[in-house]
Amino acid sequence: MKSTEKFSNFFSLLKPRNKRAWAAYSLIAIGLFALLFMTFLYNPIFEAYTGVTNAPLTFDTSVELTDSEFEALAEDLTKELRLQRANLAIGEEDEFSRSVRINSLMQTRSYKQKNEFSHIKYFRDAGIRQYEGPKTCLQCHETMNVRLPDGSTKKVNTMEDVLSTVHFKFQSSGDVFSTYGYDGRKVNEGMQKIPVGKIDRACGIPGSFSWTGWAALVETSPEHHDENGEVSKSSKTVWRSEGCGQCHIGGNYHPATELMMPIGDIPTFVQDGIDCLICHSQSYDMNYKYVIKDENGTRWNQDRTMRAALTVGKPKNDNCLNCHQHNMGGDLYENNLSAKSLGYKNQRLLHPGAKRGNPFSYENDVHYKAGLQCTDCHVPQGHKLPRGTKGTDLVSNDLPGVEVACENCHTDAPHTRSKQFRVILNGHVNRLACETCHITHLENKNVVLRDWVYPTYEKEEGMYTPTDIYRSGQAGKGFTYLWFNGNGTFLANALGDNPNGLGLYNPLMNQLTKITDPEIILAVRTAAIELKKQYPDLDIDKYVERVTNTLSVLPPETVKKRAEMIEKNLRSIMKQGKSKIYPFKMFNAQMYEDMTNQGPYGAMILPFDYPTYYQTGKTRNAVIQAIQHPIVKRMYETPFQLYMMNEFMYYFGVDGWKTEYPLKDGKLVNVEPNWMRQFGTLMVNHGITGKAFECKDCHSPNGIMDFEALGYSPARVKDLQYLEELNNMKITDDSQTKQKKTANGMSKR
Repeated sequence: MKSTEKFSNFFSLLKPRNKRAWAAYSLIAIGLFALLFMTFLYNPIFEAYTGVTNAPLTFDTSVELTDSEFEALAEDLTKELRLQRANLAIGEEDEFSRSVRINSLMQTRSYKQKNEFSHIKYFRDAGIRQYEGPKTCLQCHETMNVRLPDGSTKKVNTMEDVLSTVHFKFQSSGDVFSTYGYDGRKVNEGMQKIPVGKIDRACGIPGSFSWTGWAALVETSPEHHDENGEVSKSSKTVWRSEGCGQCHIGGNYHPATELMMPIGDIPTFVQDGIDCLICHSQSYDMNYKYVIKDENGTRWNQDRTMRAALTVGKPKNDNCLNCHQHNMGGDLYENNLSAKSLGYKNQRLLHPGAKRGNPFSYENDVHYKAGLQCTDCHVPQGHKLPRGTKGTDLVSNDLPGVEVACENCHTDAPHTRSKQFRVILNGHVNRLACETCHITHLENKNVVLRDWVYPTYEKEEGMYTPTDIYRSGQAGKGFTYLWFNGNGTFLANALGDNPNGLGLYNPLMNQLTKITDPEIILAVRTAAIELKKQYPDLDIDKYVERVTNTLSVLPPETVKKRAEMIEKNLRSIMKQGKSKIYPFKMFNAQMYEDMTNQGPYGAMILPFDYPTYYQTGKTRNAVIQAIQHPIVKRMYETPFQLYMMNEFMYYFGVDGWKTEYPLKDGKLVNVEPNWMRQFGTLMVNHGITGKAFECKDCHSPNGIMDFEALGYSPARVKDLQYLEELNNMKITDDSQTKQKKTANGMSKR
């Protein structure tokens, strides 16, 4: 048979004989095309469209050891563990004899084996002498068994488990939020789900724009004192590291952009950048965490040394606090250990004001002091960790249905020691959260008002920084008290209502939009006077008015619409479930906004380019530079408008997304600086003190609790401020009366 006839017969077999066959072949063809497209074409097109870069990653901390170097390192790593165990075993009183016996015992084979980190043996036996990131981990941990709350287990792919966590992707398109849009809809509960991450005003880069500040190198020129005490500007450039990527486990040139899109997968290059050791190593060196620059761009370095790799285990407090203390205690918190290891080069920038001001540490939290680990409350399921069912912000939640609450351990009747008054104390639990009494202060550096528009030049650092207009850790000033049912708004406002049903509680029109405290108003004015020295055109009175009355920038008809939206869209949500009084850290910031996309609750916040901002202090130029990033431009195009931006703005309280790009001929168009139209309210759950507030701290005319703002009637306010019972009794916890100082060292009240 001729070859042509063979091919003819072959193709005749493939020829569809009916409609069903045509459909099958069509599906196969579509499948093959999709496979080829995703394999060879999608990533290049994706990178060109978004402006991000993916490339093979190398880390100079990943160094291969010889066998002798490996054993020397193993010996050194186990020395402290062996010493601790030997000290307990040797009871010799003579110091010299004791030290000799301890040293001998430490050198024995059994002591070395019993006090080794488990992976020393694993690596030794497997011949692993170099740590190469996830590639090394997955040799043994390709899959893992995840224990579920009901006691059962399920096997999962380890890498897929990690890639789906908040610690990697920081945003989510799922129904995992406890936040509601100002249009009354729960975020991502409906048919159209969009990728949402935190709107972070403290960092100058909203979560939606983290591409513009993922990993930046800032050129600074610090001043120094010469040998004669004269101050001069350094002629040597000092490069500093800054950016969102320092707090996420991806070591790539951009955030998890692929997971923001409706289709696509995480390329191998991106997976190789996962920093397993920052969570799992007991000797992770934060000095290796700095920005590096190569031919493909900037990214964050990692500690991939064998020292870090050989000491892996389950995450402990220090692992979590490598990143989270930055948010909680702040970079300048004296017990922030990672802030003392800023980098062997290109040192990380220290942020002066604390974001939440509630540190978790031995010195400031009774649970830490009691030896609890973060994972005792935030119990992981594989690599996913719960943050609880309550929240005011848009931080995603790996396990939205898992409760993280004081009652998990303490029950709803936690006061047991004071036999005389424990019934009264436990009665308060029905209306007050535990944190309301047991968080008595935040850090003094807790920032309440931050101005990104008028930066201040820091001579010692040799750069411009945002100006913190007001900081305080005091109750009623740095944090306030609000009714909370576990839900929040799209811009982090706590939702809840006074159960008395009088309808007098309306924080989005009252305490979250006005500052009436004379001390804070004076501090704002004093700060404005200082700013005017640097910015002569600043109108002090106008500045103070805008800070202390955030709705003053809105026309009357918009204020009216805002009030109507609260009643129509949010009031029923405020009444949901059970509300209690919780403490909330207050925060507001002045940033630039795209006024083409504005509504009663604010306008689209625009990001800053970090190097331009810190180096020049020219804030409008920093915005111009940032919004030229390709992915920001894409947000102002129709595909993004339809895919997510319309929905995003509906939640924002704005009627859809307008695609007029706010930059024309190199100048900003319809962009104005504004304070947010309401304070953000951030939950504070750490920094717990054993010695709580006393009754008189709230129940007095000048107490920390504003009962009128909380929606009580005038008569009830008077009752709560003048409790006759307080004249006849002093309610304390028996255990507390024996202590002259609290767990955090503060003098007894």
